[in-house]
Amino acid sequence: MQLSTLQSEMIKAMKARDKERKDSIAVLVSAVKKVGIDEGCRDDIPESLVDQAILKEIKSVKEQIDTCPADRTELLDEYKSRLAVMEEFAPKMLSADEIKAILTEKFADVLATKNKGQIMKAVMGELKGKADGKVINQVVAELCK
Repeated sequence: MQLSTLQSEMIKAMKARDKERKDSIAVLVSAVKKVGIDEGCRDDIPESLVDQAILKEIKSVKEQIDTCPADRTELLDEYKSRLAVMEEFAPKMLSADEIKAILTEKFADVLATKNKGQIMKAVMGELKGKADGKVINQVVAELCK
C-alpha cells in the first residue's frame, strides 16, 4: 500500500462527506507519516513501512474493541466501523495452510529440532508483516508435536 493511495482515499471520503471513513483513514495516514519520520524517510516511505503502520493501527483498534465495556455500545460500534475501514487497506495475510507450506519448505532443518523458540525466531523474520503472529505460533505448535 502506498501513502499516496491512502491520501487519495481520504480525499474521496472528504468529498463524499463521510466523516467516519475520513477519520479512520486519517489515523492511518498520520501513523504512516509518523513511522516515516521515525525511520528517517519522510518523503519516500517504502510500502513495507506503510503496511507495518497499518497493521499496528489495526491491532490497536482490536485491543480497544476487546477492552471496551459491553454497555458502551455507541463506542463499540465506532471502534468496529473504524476497524472495518482500516482492514480495507491492510495487506493480505497468509493463511495457516500457506504458512505451513512455507515452514516445511524453507525451514525444514529448523523444524527438525522441535525447539519452538528457535523455530519462531527463524520464521518471524521471514513472515513478519505477511502473516499474523498468532497463526504462525499455532502452526509451529502443531508442527512441533
